Amino acid sequence: MGKLLNIITNIHQKTKRDVLARMLDDKVKCMGIARKFGSDFWDGDRRFGYGGYKYDGRWGTVAKQLVETYKLPSDAKILDVGCGKGFLLYEFKKILPNAEVVGFDISKYAIEHAKDEVKSNLFVHKAQSLYPFKDKKFDLVVSVTTLHNLCLPELKIALQEIERVAKNKYILVEGYRSEEELFNLQCWALTCESFLRPEEWVWFFNEYGYSGDYEFIYF
Repeated sequence: MGKLLNIITNIHQKTKRDVLARMLDDKVKCMGIARKFGSDFWDGDRRFGYGGYKYDGRWGTVAKQLVETYKLPSDAKILDVGCGKGFLLYEFKKILPNAEVVGFDISKYAIEHAKDEVKSNLFVHKAQSLYPFKDKKFDLVVSVTTLHNLCLPELKIALQEIERVAKNKYILVEGYRSEEELFNLQCWALTCESFLRPEEWVWFFNEYGYSGDYEFIYF
């Protein structure tokens, strides 16, 4: 089993969220729209998702920490499972110009509106489907705020595929440690399927054979 890391939590905590207002704002309808992962989710009203997912450079620090944590070589092979618009992969490429970066996402819209510099390396694919890569192809596989959107049978496949194709692994998922955090998560999350405590996540990691590192964010 890998280590609990603290790489993205600081970024997550900088955003102010009115969780109760979201719950009271016709949330069931908003969830249905968000789960299409189309333009409304990425660049529509905040009630449907990100409220405009634009490049702002915040992922540069994350990429730097991951490169340093895993001592990635200049020609590293990196995969992002649930890459969205490819912002993190773009930051990896800035630090390691000779790296091979690859990403996939369930959202056709996100891939079509990805950073031009990495768009040709991205494709539409589900995290819970078998990956078209050989064993241990990648020096690092990352998955940020994606896997909690899967139900448990799907989560098993995703974790096992990440384990199979990666030498080093880092994933970040939503979780909760108290009744208050569970309430906040249920109010805020539009696409989450697996609401788990940290110890439950770790149990599933072990049960499904995932040996990589991980991080949790809370609301």
